Amino acid sequence: MNTATSPQAVVELDGKDLPAHCPNPLMPTWSSHPRVFLNLDSSGSAKCPYCGTQYRLKPGAVVHGH
Repeated sequence: MNTATSPQAVVELDGKDLPAHCPNPLMPTWSSHPRVFLNLDSSGSAKCPYCGTQYRLKPGAVVHGH
């Protein structure tokens, strides 16, 4: 059994994909966990506390406020 973990792909989000949440629609149902909304930090990235998936804004993404 290999205990090394492979790095997960980063999910890039556009402004229209906000608010960010995990699991995202592309994840298979069998690996689902409770939905958690992610607060992108000042660098435009966040990590899911359940599965560790990394999310970040695409370069040049436009974020609209309320």
